[in-house]
Amino acid sequence: MSAFVWGQDSPSGAISSTIQDPLTGKAIHAISYDGIEVSSRVGFERVGPNEVGIFLNYTATIVNGTDSTLSVRYGGISIDGHAASPAWVVPADKKLSKKERKSKPDAVELAKIRCFTSGFLSGENLFSADASSQVLTVAPRSGLTVSSVIRDPRTYHSVLCSGEGCYPTGTIRYYVNVKNKDYVFMWPGRSAVYCGK
Repeated sequence: MSAFVWGQDSPSGAISSTIQDPLTGKAIHAISYDGIEVSSRVGFERVGPNEVGIFLNYTATIVNGTDSTLSVRYGGISIDGHAASPAWVVPADKKLSKKERKSKPDAVELAKIRCFTSGFLSGENLFSADASSQVLTVAPRSGLTVSSVIRDPRTYHSVLCSGEGCYPTGTIRYYVNVKNKDYVFMWPGRSAVYCGK
């Protein structure tokens, strides 16, 4: 009762659905329960032209159809069972100094993440390393979108390329906590949207 997993509808009334993103043609997964809907999208991009690895980016939109304020907390993310932490995200209007870059080697500048600058994901509310414990709130009859970015923690080949394009290997699993219930989404890597350059 404390967790709802997409694709596993519960007797208590949690319902899974899929809608088509009109911009990308890709799927958006949603879980609805008791006047609350949480929807999920996942994207990825390469870390950089001279670096190995990828950024995995995900977003959750919480629509509050109830008359009470909802709390939203960071849950967690793993790729093929490898747990990952949110990156330290530097807002788009800030730049890292050389000293900060040295002390935070895993910091990510939002202005350089294509999945955000292209508008595929919203940078309005973020779970990052410095704010993963923060609690966001959704007012009654309104909505909120929160995103996060991680570096793929795997050291082996994390991207598979074919004639159909490139995509992350394995399964991405993440969840957000809304009103003390975990909304869990599992995405096969093949379903992640490439939103890089």
